[in-house]
Amino acid sequence: MDGSSRIEVRGLRVVATHGVLPEEQARPQPFEIDVDLVVDLSTAAGSDSLADTVDYGNVVDRIVALVSAGPPQRLLESLADRAALDALAADDRVLSATVTVRKLRPPVAADVASVGVRITRSRIR
Repeated sequence: MDGSSRIEVRGLRVVATHGVLPEEQARPQPFEIDVDLVVDLSTAAGSDSLADTVDYGNVVDRIVALVSAGPPQRLLESLADRAALDALAADDRVLSATVTVRKLRPPVAADVASVGVRITRSRIR
């Protein structure tokens, strides 16, 4: 496999309490998450069977649970890392996971649409 086969999830919105500032730890705020899973999709493309691919619904459910109900993280870096590792754990066929986590209401004085981090974690083979 050349690594170009991906499953993409874009714009997953989750409300949660993560952040450094006391108000971020007390008041839920919106986060937006993108996930890229590198997976060999050739078998699924030929079979047209869910059993032959990674169920992105399962990955989405896991990330929603992690972000909304998991332990609060102070840094987006920690949150993105945990989500990427969880996406790898969701299915052995995921070779790498890139997770982008954005705060949609960052606590900065400037007019900013979002701030975020992107982390990639790969399976060790």
